[in-house]
Amino acid sequence: METIPGESNNQLALTTPEAQPIKRRKKKSMVWEYFTIENVSAGCRRAYCKRCKQSFAYSTGSKVAGTSHLKRHIAKGTCRALLRGQGQDNNQFITPYNPKMGGSEPPKRRYRSPSSPFIPFDQDRCRHEIARMIIMHEYPLHIVEHPGFIAFVQNLQPQFDKMSFNTVQGDCVATYLREKQSLMNFIEGIPGRFCLTLDMWSSNQTLGYVFITGHFVDSGWKLHRRVFNVVMEPYPDSHSALSHAIAACLSDWSLEGKLFSLTFNHPLSEAGLENLRPLLCVKNPLILNGQLLIRNCIARTMSSMAKDVLGAGQEIIKKIRDSVKYVKMSESHDDKFIQVKNQLQVPSEKSLFLDNQTQWNTTYQMLAAASELKEVFDCLDTYDPDYKLAPSMEDWKLAETLCSFLKPLFDAASILTTTTLPTVITFFYEVWKIHVDLGRSITSEDPFISNLAKSMQEKIDKYWKDCSLVLAMAVVMDPRFKMKLVEFSFTKIYGEDAPTYIKTVDDGIHELFLEYVALPLPLTPTYAEEVNGANNGRTNESHQGNLLSDHGLADFDVYIMETNSQQMKSELDQYLEESLLPRVQEFDVLGWWKLNKMKYPTLSKMARDILSIPVSAAATESIFDIADKQLDEYRSSLRPETVEALICAKDWLHYGSSDVSNALVKMEF
Repeated sequence: METIPGESNNQLALTTPEAQPIKRRKKKSMVWEYFTIENVSAGCRRAYCKRCKQSFAYSTGSKVAGTSHLKRHIAKGTCRALLRGQGQDNNQFITPYNPKMGGSEPPKRRYRSPSSPFIPFDQDRCRHEIARMIIMHEYPLHIVEHPGFIAFVQNLQPQFDKMSFNTVQGDCVATYLREKQSLMNFIEGIPGRFCLTLDMWSSNQTLGYVFITGHFVDSGWKLHRRVFNVVMEPYPDSHSALSHAIAACLSDWSLEGKLFSLTFNHPLSEAGLENLRPLLCVKNPLILNGQLLIRNCIARTMSSMAKDVLGAGQEIIKKIRDSVKYVKMSESHDDKFIQVKNQLQVPSEKSLFLDNQTQWNTTYQMLAAASELKEVFDCLDTYDPDYKLAPSMEDWKLAETLCSFLKPLFDAASILTTTTLPTVITFFYEVWKIHVDLGRSITSEDPFISNLAKSMQEKIDKYWKDCSLVLAMAVVMDPRFKMKLVEFSFTKIYGEDAPTYIKTVDDGIHELFLEYVALPLPLTPTYAEEVNGANNGRTNESHQGNLLSDHGLADFDVYIMETNSQQMKSELDQYLEESLLPRVQEFDVLGWWKLNKMKYPTLSKMARDILSIPVSAAATESIFDIADKQLDEYRSSLRPETVEALICAKDWLHYGSSDVSNALVKMEF
């Protein structure tokens, strides 16, 4: 009788010739990749090393020797063949100790678990993953030449060849090109037009870098945002800087004739604007007073207004910041503060923290939290005699006034950081609300409030003047509001002059709609496939082919276009005349147009493009920045092509890649 390896002792099998064949459990130990079992005599089997052919005891009768001594033969390097360098995969089994790599003790043996696959080392795959790591986490390309990184990698995998700066730079560019091709394949099927935002960054070399981001709606009516290009401009203040960057982007992505709107935050002369207008696909660039060129980024406008607030209250802000610093920079001070708060039973759930003075939202949040805890600060000196920084009641009152100005800006700007839905509709209401609130504050008898409100309203007035019409056009495309919200809002702001501005919006929408009727978009590959698929099941007789060919009824198409323009125009009027939808909080306006695209075939195309218009040119992480963005010194030292590759590829990898699996592979030795 013999014990079956891997089974319990009570599971026995007869060894007589008449016995049924034994179903042995599959051996899972890793050593069987290096050993074979051979019968040497009746009831005696030995394990033979595949490399050096040395034999080891395995089983005699019912006794099984196990596999520990076999593992030692491989792991300790006593196999003569392994010592001679035979069997290139043996290094996956154990990492030999090298005192030059650092570390005080040799590494311990590590064995793969039976369930883990044996994965051979792949130099190319590792290089690819290092490039992705550098791109995704913004590590310097020179990291591969740092001694610490080299020692770490060599200890982890001695077979990995060292990489140079040039090698990893090439790998990063290769990753960028691969991801770019994937994105180009994706946008080829986009049925609508594209909106671009331009964010100008400076550098310590007086060079400008234009970050160009595309916004578009796919065939499934989902809104997308992708960084398309980062273009280095040697003369960022010139009239042609932005137009040159945009022209390069349109050519690079084959978007000529598909550009619907531009949003930018860089001051531009009238000559610069005239250079941009011909790039738009809209036949009449002066529709809505030319506001498809959005000259003001709402994030930058609100940051500028927030700077006015912080500047007006800089003395009290410093007092409160010093008090917060006193509490948070010492654990004992923090404990006393919490003790006082608990004794006073202050209901606030907010916690104190120091602000980041480059982002105005953190200063607002610091002031708001401190104001709710002002009672604790007022009593803190009785428990902590060293605290002598308590603001006065007048200081706290002023801080609350500052918060009242900052809160509407904070609430509006936060929308840009949290939503993936169209923001152009939301910001018509948000900007209008801020405009109305500031108008009330100007009439305050408090000169501080009145003067601050006047300074802020000048900036929101300029934004409203430059952008309100295109924002209103987007509101009309929301079936919950249509022209009604425009009429209501304009009446509040313009009073007796409201009908003039309302008519401008109405005329602009109708004129734009006629452009969509007269100049239908060319078939995209996606739509063409749908049409071809629908036609596959139809009879394709010769007389039908002649009748329906491109040349057979060309004149008929012109006749239809001429005689049906009034009928197609009524598609817009029909939409406007229908009753409003109920105002529900969670409403997917793009989803509604997707469901109604058969009812409004032309208007839905226009709505899709209008609703993709972005109101902010700033990246999500830069919405609250006070200062203009500047490329760091390291990236400024790289070639412009490399800078573009690193920044664009990071954005694209954030949305996933169709070429490379992001699944983690568990590798145990």
